[in-house]
Amino acid sequence: MTAPAPDWRLSVAPMMDWTDRHCRFFHRLITKRTRLYTEMVTTGALRHGDQPRHLDYSPEEHPLALQLGGSEPEELAFATKLALHWGYDEVNLNCGCPSERVQRGAFGACLMNEPQLVADCVKAMVDAAGGAVPVTVKHRIGIDKEESYGFVRDFVGIVAEAGCGVFIAHARNAWLKGLSPKENREVPPLRYEFVHQLKKDFPALTIVLNGGVQGNDEIAEQLQHVDGVMLGREAYHNPWLMAEWDTRFYGETGPVPERDAVEAAMVAHMEQLAGRHGIPWAHVARHMLGLRHGQPGARRWRQVWSDHHLKGETPTQVSQQARGVSLAAAPLMPVMPSGR
Repeated sequence: MTAPAPDWRLSVAPMMDWTDRHCRFFHRLITKRTRLYTEMVTTGALRHGDQPRHLDYSPEEHPLALQLGGSEPEELAFATKLALHWGYDEVNLNCGCPSERVQRGAFGACLMNEPQLVADCVKAMVDAAGGAVPVTVKHRIGIDKEESYGFVRDFVGIVAEAGCGVFIAHARNAWLKGLSPKENREVPPLRYEFVHQLKKDFPALTIVLNGGVQGNDEIAEQLQHVDGVMLGREAYHNPWLMAEWDTRFYGETGPVPERDAVEAAMVAHMEQLAGRHGIPWAHVARHMLGLRHGQPGARRWRQVWSDHHLKGETPTQVSQQARGVSLAAAPLMPVMPSGR
């Protein structure tokens, strides 16, 4: 059977300390087609650190991309070869993170000021991949007070010539000084029109829009202008938003998942991790606290799963308690008189 062509229609953004393998396993229970990304992994961590800890994942997570942080072509080529060995479906270069810690490593958003260096990095990664997987770039639309469209247009044009065919554009500038990473996701204004224009100017490239999109109707609107939409914190905090993605945006005809079934699968996953690897359930459960977002009794359900006093209980026992209190907190449905 031929593998489906790569598809960037919908994806969940790489988020440090959030999109670990347990988070991705949870998201995959809700959507089978959405592209998932690892947290950013630096080339130094892969060269000198614990490679399995950084690279291992569950087979269910495909399609899965490894995001790399680095600025040395040889090191990025080395990391790309590791990604191939581990079986990732894509290798992504981070040119969008604005944190000062990342800047000290001379990578992330500050790389946009050196498009030729990024092109050299991408060329080395493409050569290392040998056509086996796509090499992509995630970037901002500008740096600091540089607000001209020409800045991001020229960046994309130079890097595309090095062999990158997929650009994921966070539609805000990155302010390298004066704003925290959180503020960098909120303060610089969104300019979706810049990303839309990239698609017009580079029709042969795959252009994915990231930043501020909320709700499936907004996704549908953006897909009128670009090839894909990437969601970050909205998908993390309100994961059930993804439950209809496979049917609405990919045309799948299978059943939509059910919350109870997803929770049961996560409980089984946590039981297995605790039994085989001694991983505490709380380390995994934190990623699914948004599962019942907006549902009656959701707050009580989250409180149980967040209660550190229950860490000695098994995941099955905690789930039973959480379901019990959430059902008790949910308002009773009125009984309607039967008609005759």
